Amino acid sequence: MTLKMTKDEVSALLDEVFPQIHEGGRCYSIDWIESGETQMRLKADNRHLRPGGTVSGPSMMALADLAAYVIILAELGPVALAVTTNLNINFLNKPGPGDLLGHCKILKKGKRLVVVDVGIRSEGQEALVAHATATYSIPPQ
Repeated sequence: MTLKMTKDEVSALLDEVFPQIHEGGRCYSIDWIESGETQMRLKADNRHLRPGGTVSGPSMMALADLAAYVIILAELGPVALAVTTNLNINFLNKPGPGDLLGHCKILKKGKRLVVVDVGIRSEGQEALVAHATATYSIPPQ
């Protein structure tokens, strides 16, 4: 399947419609996009840490949600009004220091809903630190 938007086009759209994700400096970026999947990166800094020096749950949830949004934009085109209807996340391991990678894959793409799977790991590690599923509602055309 041909992607409707490239990595650079999706990044530019995010910068336009969600400039607030870069407040305090750019920390979320797209590593790559392929048909049906993407990998997002969180360069975690002090604003993403919780007591104990680990990346906070809300930061990992944001990474999962953003990865879902990115693959939906790449697959469907600039549908900025696609919205999360459900996000379920399980925190599995304490992330080590360094970047977190969110690998997102489309599980089902319908006319109105898209369901994705997101595995989050610390860069260089195989073990997942979190696993999420998300459902997005696609606005009627």
